[in-house]
Amino acid sequence: MDIEKAFEEAYEKASKTKKQLPVDIKLQIYAYYKQATAGAAHQFKEPNNEDIIKAFKLNAWQQISHLTKEEAKQKYISLINSIDL
Repeated sequence: MDIEKAFEEAYEKASKTKKQLPVDIKLQIYAYYKQATAGAAHQFKEPNNEDIIKAFKLNAWQQISHLTKEEAKQKYISLINSIDL
């Protein structure tokens, strides 16, 4: 299966789940998805102190910004497939 199709299937699986995931897993999913789709070009403003959720998201994304889009897609697919959704 090609990586684009596997990525789309993993995205669909993650999007449709009703399962409550731990926050650290949600942040990993977010970061890998953003890196895979947008690359290192962060599309939102630096969060202020009142927006803690955006701060955590930005931090998670920045921690993996060294990955290429392809590497991020592979890690996203692996993570989603490792979770019992």
